[in-house]
Amino acid sequence: MFDAEKVKNECVQWIRDFFEENGKGCNAVVGISGGKDSSIVAALCVEALGKDRVIGVLMPCGEQHDIDMAKLLVDTLGIKHYIVNIKDAVDGVIKNIPFELQQQSLTNLPARIRMTTLYAVSQSNNGRVANTCNLSEDWVGYSTRYGDAAGDFSPCSHLVVREMKEIGRLLGLPDVLVDKVPIDGLCGKTDEDNLGFTYAELDRYIREGVIEDQEKKKRIDIMHERNLFKLSMMPSFDPKF
Repeated sequence: MFDAEKVKNECVQWIRDFFEENGKGCNAVVGISGGKDSSIVAALCVEALGKDRVIGVLMPCGEQHDIDMAKLLVDTLGIKHYIVNIKDAVDGVIKNIPFELQQQSLTNLPARIRMTTLYAVSQSNNGRVANTCNLSEDWVGYSTRYGDAAGDFSPCSHLVVREMKEIGRLLGLPDVLVDKVPIDGLCGKTDEDNLGFTYAELDRYIREGVIEDQEKKKRIDIMHERNLFKLSMMPSFDPKF
């Protein structure tokens, strides 16, 4: 049985402890997309550190159809925020690479530029960058290495989607943010459409080992195995002297 209040309180204390040990007096810098994960991580940081020590960074790439959700979040929490449009940076990289990038490179490039932006803001504001991934997405590699998968501290990477939502409600976030359906900004499909299974099915499989559809089980297992490298430290050669 998941005790949302207990886990929420422990996570808040964990954030406090992290900052006490790794940046006493520093600010939490959170990339705000308008989705549930960044909303919940930002709210946890506000409860842990106070709103004056949390900075939100909104990073549209040109026009963002749901930017109002990101603005709703920073207004609800009352946190300082910056809006940094990354389109010029993305276009500049694409324009100056002397060959046509593959589609996956084009998909991941904005996420990596967003993380570069977060670290630029963080370093100039005495900050530590929050990772906003959850366990469900990490399990199947639904994140960009050195993009949204990066960060200095990760409050929610061991929580599945349904657990995140319970914590979001406890934190008093608007339902529209907690229940917002994640949509791929490139093709207009939902995350679940792209994955080929629902987060409810994935969460149950992760926590209980139960899934009825064996084709979906096979797909999840393959995605998990292929993407384990994203969750590992960079391999390094260790010469034996």
